[in-house]
Amino acid sequence: MKIDAAAPADLPRLLEVWESAVRATHHFLAEADIQLFRPLVRDGYLPSAEWLAVARDADGQPCGFVGVEAGKVEMLFVDPAHHGTGAGKALLRHAVEQRGADRVDVNEQNPGAVGFYLHMGFQVESRSELDGLGKPFPLLHLRLPDGGGRPA
Repeated sequence: MKIDAAAPADLPRLLEVWESAVRATHHFLAEADIQLFRPLVRDGYLPSAEWLAVARDADGQPCGFVGVEAGKVEMLFVDPAHHGTGAGKALLRHAVEQRGADRVDVNEQNPGAVGFYLHMGFQVESRSELDGLGKPFPLLHLRLPDGGGRPA
């Protein structure tokens, strides 16, 4: 699996990856929530990410991505067709090694993601009742112990 920097031409596919991953894993979101977040991801988060890396499948197509800002993983999504292939682990390791990412917020209502980050060595540091938009989706604030290092 190849990981490289996202190119502007990748952004439409990354939005597809985001939406398919959210639909497969964020069962607590209503359709209205997904529609609220979609333009924010498309027009804001993806094009303005400080650092965005893409995992590519055997055909060179994006199958996952990770975005980091100021040492924090702000987004990590993998196409559900590639769940369990190691793409998420590879992206997270890349973010830690290349950008020193040692923090991440994860929706408490997404047990698969919580388990993934805990398995990768992150630890719960704190909890918020609301997400970054003030919606009632509790967040767990995770950190790699000792300010970083290599995840599992």
